[in-house]
Amino acid sequence: MYLLMYDSEPFKPTNTGWLIAGIVPNTFAYSWTRTGNMAEVKALIENPIWQPYLVFPEEYANQERVTKQIVSDKKPLFILLDGTWSEARKMFRKSPYLDNIPVLSLNPNQNSRYKLRRPIHAEHLSTAEVAMLCLELANEKSIASCWIYGLVCLQNIIWQLEKQSQSILIIYCINKH
Repeated sequence: MYLLMYDSEPFKPTNTGWLIAGIVPNTFAYSWTRTGNMAEVKALIENPIWQPYLVFPEEYANQERVTKQIVSDKKPLFILLDGTWSEARKMFRKSPYLDNIPVLSLNPNQNSRYKLRRPIHAEHLSTAEVAMLCLELANEKSIASCWIYGLVCLQNIIWQLEKQSQSILIIYCINKH
């Protein structure tokens, strides 16, 4: 996996990229910049051991770039644009070093189960959910995929508990004054 993260994304408590980086072996993470030096990123993409795939919905790409399956004997390098949907679209449009990479379009059979952020469209998934689909597509239905799913669920629960605790604390403080 290769996470191209929008500049503020790693610092958000609702980010799921850290789940991938902490669980999936050979995960690379870089901060996206439109105008900065992306030499390390380009070198990774051009490394002959990998077949890069930019994972993104097909409606945003030229159809000649779109694939729905892995079409190489090389090890797949799934490039995930980690950010909000508007940030991800911006990274997709403004990253010329990604222009020649096949766009892998996934067709999830269920809507997102990640509840900490609300997508504009129900079929939009969190970065961790996309990573799980990529692992399945690469026939790596491993413990990593199960772990990612479990941690997404756990993150949802913890976030809800924290929100409830904050609400209880606010009510308590208001009642004390």
